[in-house]
Amino acid sequence: MGILSPEHLVPLALLVVAAAAFCIAARRAPGRGTEVLAAIIAVAIVATELSWQPYVLANHSWSIAFSLPVQLCDVGGFVAAAALLWRQALLVEVAYFWGLGGTVQALLTPDLRDHFPSFPYLQFYATHDLVVLAALFLVIGLGLQPRAGAVRRIFLLTLGFAGVIGLIDLTTGGNYLYLRQVPAQESLLSVMGPWPWYIVVGALLTLIVLTVLDAPFRFSRRRGY
Repeated sequence: MGILSPEHLVPLALLVVAAAAFCIAARRAPGRGTEVLAAIIAVAIVATELSWQPYVLANHSWSIAFSLPVQLCDVGGFVAAAALLWRQALLVEVAYFWGLGGTVQALLTPDLRDHFPSFPYLQFYATHDLVVLAALFLVIGLGLQPRAGAVRRIFLLTLGFAGVIGLIDLTTGGNYLYLRQVPAQESLLSVMGPWPWYIVVGALLTLIVLTVLDAPFRFSRRRGY
């Protein structure tokens, strides 16, 4: 699937429109309707994330090396759903930083060979769009901002998560989190050098991205907003 093709741009446009509409609605009319909307997004995330498992089982293509829901976007999706339902501060921070720092990159350079209207295509964009939508809805629509020290917390948590996924890769022979090789499709990782240097560069870039994403809130915290 070509980058900047209609198949790529239409889901991105739908995400922008939905995020703007949902966040504006939540800001203008907070209350019962907003709570229902948050719950709907949460249920939709979990349903679309879990839908992959029966699909690969039905197609006899399930594999422990490729089918576990342990990619950053998968786990971030479940965390985002939990954040929408329970609003716990750390869950919100993970949903925001992983959603905008990781899932957006996956949407911009999708590792996807399938085309519309195949199930893999629809499932990929539905899950990734919903995760980003949840992140924006939490911090803009609901006004739940990251706390002081969020960059350090999420960076260390992300490193710990990568360590766990590295052990899963060693055990299963998989390439979850692309820790063993870069995606087949062109992505940001493709220009970060050979293994293992792209992992080191990726970690440094992660810290930079987290800092940038936290910048608006750091300013508001200093101003006492």
